Amino acid sequence: MNAEMIAALREIETERNISFESLLEALEAALISAYKRNFGGEANAIVTIDRQSGDYQVYHRRTVVNDDEVTDTKLEIAKREAGSRYEPGDFYDEIVTPRDFGRIAAQTAKQVIVQRIREAERDTVYNTYSAKLHDIVLGNVQRYEQRNMYVLLDDRKTEALLPFSEQVPRENYRINDRIRAYVLDVRKTNKGPLVVLSRAAEGLVQRLIEFQVPEIQDDIVEIMAIAREPGARTKVAVTSKRPEIDAVGACLGPKSSRVANVSDELRGEKIDVIRWAADLPTFVANALAPAKVLGVELFEEEGIALVTVPDHQLSLAIGREGQNVRLAARLTGWRMDITSDSEAAEARERYLAEREARAAQGGVEEQEVVVEDEQAVAEEVDETAIDQDELLRRLEEFKREMFTNE
Repeated sequence: MNAEMIAALREIETERNISFESLLEALEAALISAYKRNFGGEANAIVTIDRQSGDYQVYHRRTVVNDDEVTDTKLEIAKREAGSRYEPGDFYDEIVTPRDFGRIAAQTAKQVIVQRIREAERDTVYNTYSAKLHDIVLGNVQRYEQRNMYVLLDDRKTEALLPFSEQVPRENYRINDRIRAYVLDVRKTNKGPLVVLSRAAEGLVQRLIEFQVPEIQDDIVEIMAIAREPGARTKVAVTSKRPEIDAVGACLGPKSSRVANVSDELRGEKIDVIRWAADLPTFVANALAPAKVLGVELFEEEGIALVTVPDHQLSLAIGREGQNVRLAARLTGWRMDITSDSEAAEARERYLAEREARAAQGGVEEQEVVVEDEQAVAEEVDETAIDQDELLRRLEEFKREMFTNE
């Protein structure tokens, strides 16, 4: 430990952004442990490092007490023995540095510095990617383990995890392929920071659209809701804060080039951009695009929307395997019951009848509960009455016995 070590620590402070004082404090603590481990050590051993020269010393620290108050010589020293310049309560430090402690000190210093550099790098990685949470990063596919993908990010130092659950079934990546992914989470683990990526998150679509649409970056157009089935289709509801700007047109771009770029990045996933509306029936109708909607009736208590569409567009409104209506329901937050125009009246009557039946069934159940409660109360009253009758009978018997004895 010398001036060269101090210079090296100063250099580390500058290059790695690690506090010089924190390095020395960590080094002092490590030297205390090394001393106690190798030399048995005193109960109150301390190590100090000179901040200028780098010289170090191991001391046995004891507290100065009055001459007749010493109870433990390892922790206390009498004022007479310490000297006249010490007062009770002062610390008395005695040098106990072993002769061959230098080799151990140098080895310990190296270990501490390496550990602190590693910790600082981990903190840097964590802070860097915490700032990129819910944003997009680039990297290269490194390897697969148990169907999980590991990606070397563009800083060339951080390996991120793309879990199998966050991968898109239709997407296939080979080793060293470039990949763009969404930062889903950043966690601290025993092995260092873990950056969790996603290609299936709705946030990925949102960020890609934001990159493509200047009006969103300028806070003129806003994305209000997204519903996605990764690899297949996504619905995006948008609105404009300025009447003269068409939100849907802005997101589609000239000849639909903007949304086409997003679709290409998602390996051909279809993107439906619809107009958001504060009026719920209108929003529900828009959400079912490209199908044309003739009418929407909302039942707020059940959260159900009865939607009527032309006969020839019923299958279009429902979509392949129910995909269109499923995404529209997730986008709007309403369950949808879709019927064709020719069957709308019958379907509405059937739904209202079922609704009344459910309400009546609920009333019957409530009535049964009330009846059961009344029976329980009546039984309690009967038991109370029996108890009171028994008490009165015993009182009468007691009176008769008293009169007979007299």
